[in-house]
Amino acid sequence: MADRFGAFLPHDTSGDVAQLHGIGLQKFGDTWYAYGENKVNGNLFQGVCCYTTTDFIAWRSHGIVLDVQEDGSALAADRIGERPKVLHCPATGKYVMYIHAETPDYGYAHIGVAVADAPTGPFAFQTTITWRGYLSRDIGVFQDEDGSGYIMSEDRDHGTHIYRLADDYLTIVEDVACERATDYPYGLESPTIIKKDGLYYWFGSQLTSWDTNDNKYSTATDLHGPWSEWKLFAPEGAKTYDSQVDIVVPLDDDPYNSEHFLFIGDRWQEHDLGNSPIVQMPISIADGVASLTWSDTYEGTTHR
Repeated sequence: MADRFGAFLPHDTSGDVAQLHGIGLQKFGDTWYAYGENKVNGNLFQGVCCYTTTDFIAWRSHGIVLDVQEDGSALAADRIGERPKVLHCPATGKYVMYIHAETPDYGYAHIGVAVADAPTGPFAFQTTITWRGYLSRDIGVFQDEDGSGYIMSEDRDHGTHIYRLADDYLTIVEDVACERATDYPYGLESPTIIKKDGLYYWFGSQLTSWDTNDNKYSTATDLHGPWSEWKLFAPEGAKTYDSQVDIVVPLDDDPYNSEHFLFIGDRWQEHDLGNSPIVQMPISIADGVASLTWSDTYEGTTHR
């Protein structure tokens, strides 16, 4: 992988700022497909952008792949859509997008579902889903080796859930686990899961609004748990190098036995969301331990 690490403002191949906020990232074939919140004009929903890359430096824009919906929709122009994620469903061959669908007061808290025939869309919005009416704010997705699909979903009242999807990936069929962070009254938002050598690693961020915090991770041999205590993966007090985890990416051909991983996180600029930079760094994961270490030698970067 090309040597572009640290904190920077990504641009696409046309020179525009890449709208990779709340990034969802999957490898389909030999290409990485990235889905991000379009924040050019603030926080209200402006569609989901798609980019492709092979090196995490050059981002080719494919434009808006899930558009703003009609008035009254859960993803209308007066709504909020966050953390778009896409899975390729092995049972149907469809590409399914999930997105946190929200009202400006954050009282709606549903998962929006959209479907496409290709990873670059266009995605057709279908519906919103929840599990038994529970809140669903920040989301992440995970596909296991057997093709089962999962959504991780932060629910302020109960914790953060791992939900198993139906075979067609369009509905939730099981609340697999619900966890609160160690010595913390809530679950963790911005959830992401990877699997290495039979062990699951679950990463997330504490609830501190736009402010960054010391993100944590937990491990388990089964998605149902038991999950370990939540531990730091960056130095205490570094606030995850002033970022919030979006995704941890296995870089090798076998994503379940990868030796190399990439951490991507947001540095949210509350009053200039469209120009919020990302933090992109190698993260070490092995033998139940995850470790993210800053280096000033990373190309073109300055800490804070």
